[in-house]
Amino acid sequence: MEKIRLTITGIVYSSTQSGSYVLTLREHHGKRELPIVIGSFEAQSIAIALEKISPNRPLTHDLIKLICSNFDVNIKEIVIYRFHEGVFFAKILCEQEGRISEIDCRTSDAVAVAVRTNAPIYTHEEILKEVGGVTGLNTNFEDEEDDVDYDKSPFLVTTEISEDPYKGFSLDELNQKLNEALENEEYELASKIRDEIQKRRS
Repeated sequence: MEKIRLTITGIVYSSTQSGSYVLTLREHHGKRELPIVIGSFEAQSIAIALEKISPNRPLTHDLIKLICSNFDVNIKEIVIYRFHEGVFFAKILCEQEGRISEIDCRTSDAVAVAVRTNAPIYTHEEILKEVGGVTGLNTNFEDEEDDVDYDKSPFLVTTEISEDPYKGFSLDELNQKLNEALENEEYELASKIRDEIQKRRS
């Protein structure tokens, strides 16, 4: 079965599910995308790794990386291998002493591990044909509270638009706020401040 490599192109706030984010994966040499709704914790975890932010204590996905490193387990690749009834299914392919193992997991967790281990992310051509590039469809999900399946695709990528909250702060003040956010383990806030600092320096 043909595999297509994917690249992370964005994580934005979802307007269709409160408290959730949309992770967008695009085919490496193409324009088709997979939009996947994930929880806020997983979104923060992926963003922290992408932006090279070092938390004071290891997060869950950092711990997975450390365990793999200590036991000589190599994360070879991530494969999003199935899409069924709005849910993406993924697996992590690991190698230890020449033996390959497949671990089934949520797509969001698989991606969070991938960005920490520099493992490539793949999906199958059949999934991209079925889902890739589909935009503008608003799928309404019922409020399932703690039972929300965050790996469902809403087929709609939207961005939360708000007034710039850092407009009146200098770079020194922003760096101070970044350090405070990291100390308080407010990683989503730290990610936003880091973006603002990088934007001003570019």
